[in-house]
Amino acid sequence: MTAPGRQPYAGIVSRLGGLAIDASLLALAASLVVTGVPSVWATLEGHSPGWLDATTGLIAALLPVLYFAACWWLTGQTVGCLLLGTVVRRIDGRHLGPGRALLRAVVGLAFPPVWLLGLLGVLTDDHRRAWHDRLFGTVVQYVPRRRLPR
Repeated sequence: MTAPGRQPYAGIVSRLGGLAIDASLLALAASLVVTGVPSVWATLEGHSPGWLDATTGLIAALLPVLYFAACWWLTGQTVGCLLLGTVVRRIDGRHLGPGRALLRAVVGLAFPPVWLLGLLGVLTDDHRRAWHDRLFGTVVQYVPRRRLPR
């Protein structure tokens, strides 16, 4: 039960659904970066240079960290969160700072099996916090629905 004025906490299905959406978008974006840019270059010049292949590979590798960190820091919502109506906040309701958002992204992407296993904490915690939420002092809540004016 949530206190008056507090939004309910997101469950495991909403969180995994948002993660699946984000993973799909990131897979598409990374493949476009790694294959699309060098392919266009090769079409125009005959072949793509090694430095371009290395650069696009580096960008594709950094893309997930930058995506999650920037989304959590700037709005608290990734595209998956936005579509499923959830938001990542600190325990006190404030936005994540850039350092906390970056660390949360790096740890999650560096240890995905532990991150996913940690979601089991959602099933036992009163605030539906996963293990990584406890580590970083965060919660995932549902966003209040906006009502259209009559």
